[in-house]
Amino acid sequence: MTSLDKPTEETTAADDSRAVTEAALFEAFGGVRGMVETVLPGLLFVSIFTVNKDLHWSAVAALAVSVVLVAVRLVMRDTVKHAFSGVFGVVFGVVFAMMTGNAKDFYLPGMLYTLGLSLAYIVTALAGVPLIGLILGPVFKENLSWRTRNPGRKKAYTKASWAWGLILLAKCAILFPLYWWADTTQLGWILVALKIPPFLLAVWLTWVFLAKAPAPIDVFAEMEAEEQAEEAEKAEKAEKKAEEERGAALAAETAGPEGDTSPAAGRHRRGA
Repeated sequence: MTSLDKPTEETTAADDSRAVTEAALFEAFGGVRGMVETVLPGLLFVSIFTVNKDLHWSAVAALAVSVVLVAVRLVMRDTVKHAFSGVFGVVFGVVFAMMTGNAKDFYLPGMLYTLGLSLAYIVTALAGVPLIGLILGPVFKENLSWRTRNPGRKKAYTKASWAWGLILLAKCAILFPLYWWADTTQLGWILVALKIPPFLLAVWLTWVFLAKAPAPIDVFAEMEAEEQAEEAEKAEKAEKKAEEERGAALAAETAGPEGDTSPAAGRHRRGA
């Protein structure tokens, strides 16, 4: 290896690590399609309500498009977790709004969820079990190994959880005053506008922290290697036992009537 080869290999390894991180984040948070599924029902609700001020039709349209998004994923046999989460959010919003008769309450469950999620990120970061690590650990095939075996990665997850918590908390600090002071259309359009940018900022910061962190420990590969080692050990023991049994059988064949293994005993048996 020349002095010029080493930086190239290190750069390639770093690029591979970033690519793996990007792919994992894309899978965990749903990518572009997941963002569309998150934004579209609320966008449809506020658009229709802005035009006709009809809570019923706005709610029905938002719920209908959520169901369609889930159906499309089911037909394509794709993962439905992001679409289902959108449906549940819309259902709760519709129920709240219909019960109170206040269109602004369509947004209240989602706002409360965002507040709870921001607190969860902050509390788990303080407790040393950052929520983003619990979410991404299985995606990176490291499960909880980062807690005790990979301190650099735990630090990155802690930073990322703080970023998510503070960003979502800042979003809540904007939305909750508007819930009390603004009308439904103002709140709706601002909420739609705040759906994607804070999310992208949090994902980008997570990528930055993890791209600089040590590589994840693939615990699934470790378990597979342990299973293979155990199987190899069992096979070796079985082969050794078989050899011992063959040796004992051979010794029994060459032994005399009373265990005599002398050549005379052997000739006696052959003469018989």
